[in-house]
Amino acid sequence: MATGQNIRTYFNGKWHDSDVPIMSAADHGAWLGTTVFDGARAFQGVTPDLEAHCARANRSAKALMITPTVSAEDMVQIALDGLTAYAPDAAIYIRPMYWAIEGGDLGIVPKEGATGFALCLEEIPMAPETASTTLTRTRFRRPVLEDAVTDAKAGCLYPNNARMLAEARTKGFGNALVADAMGNVAETASANVFMVKDGVVFTPIANGTFLSGITRARHITNLRADGVEVVEKVLTFDDFHAADEVFLSGNMMKVTPVTAFDDTSYQHGPLTRRIREMYWDWALSGPKI
Repeated sequence: MATGQNIRTYFNGKWHDSDVPIMSAADHGAWLGTTVFDGARAFQGVTPDLEAHCARANRSAKALMITPTVSAEDMVQIALDGLTAYAPDAAIYIRPMYWAIEGGDLGIVPKEGATGFALCLEEIPMAPETASTTLTRTRFRRPVLEDAVTDAKAGCLYPNNARMLAEARTKGFGNALVADAMGNVAETASANVFMVKDGVVFTPIANGTFLSGITRARHITNLRADGVEVVEKVLTFDDFHAADEVFLSGNMMKVTPVTAFDDTSYQHGPLTRRIREMYWDWALSGPKI
C-alpha cells in the first residue's frame, strides 16, 4: 500500500501514471534486500536541495555495491519532467530508487552493472506549522558501520527503525529518541534531532551510526548565517531532558517541534519557529519548477 496518492512512476525509460510493479521475484533486491532510495520534496513550486538528494542516491547505491546508472543531473531532470503533471502548488514526495537485479559471487554480492532504477512521485501533504510530536526511549539502538550499511539510505536499515517507532507508539509517544552503540543520543527513529539550550542549538555529532541529513545541514547553514551558534557534539539523554526546545529535522516535514521527551515537557519555542521560517524563506527564494 502506498504512503501517498496520485502516484507517478518513472521506470524503463518512461512515465507511468500509477504505482507500477518494478521488481521481479528473483531480483537480488527482492531476495536479499539490496535496495536504496532517497527522498526530496516539491512544494509551493520549488524543489529544495533536489540535486543533493539525487547525488546521495548514487552514493547510497555504491555503498551497497549497486552500480548507479543515472547521473544526479539526469535524475533531477526526470523528476522535474514528472512534476509537470501536478498542480504547481502540490506537495510531492520525490523518491529515486535503485536495486540490484543479479547476484555475482555466490549470488550474494551484487553483479556489477545489473541495476534497476525507478523514480516515484507521490502527493503527500506537508505538515502544518502547528504539528508536533513526542519522544521516548527505546531498547533498540543505531548500528555501526561494521554491522550495517549506515553510510547509505538503504531499505534494509528500516526494519530496525520500524521496531523503534512501534515500541514508542505502544508507550503512547509519537517517536523514539535513539541511542548509538555507545549509549549517547544519535537521532530519532525517523529523523535527525536538535536541541536548544540558552539560545545555543546543539545536535549529535555525525559519528557514522546515522545519516547526517541534507535538511539537517541546511538548518545548520541557515542558523549560522543568521548568527545563531550551532554546536555538533556528543549529547546524552540527560542533555535532552535539560533542553529548552527540541525539534526534528527531516526531508519529509522539514521541522517538527517536540513537546515532550518521556516526562519532560518543552515549549514550541521561538528558535524552533525561527528555524522553520528560515527554511521556508530559503526554499522559496530558489528557482521555481
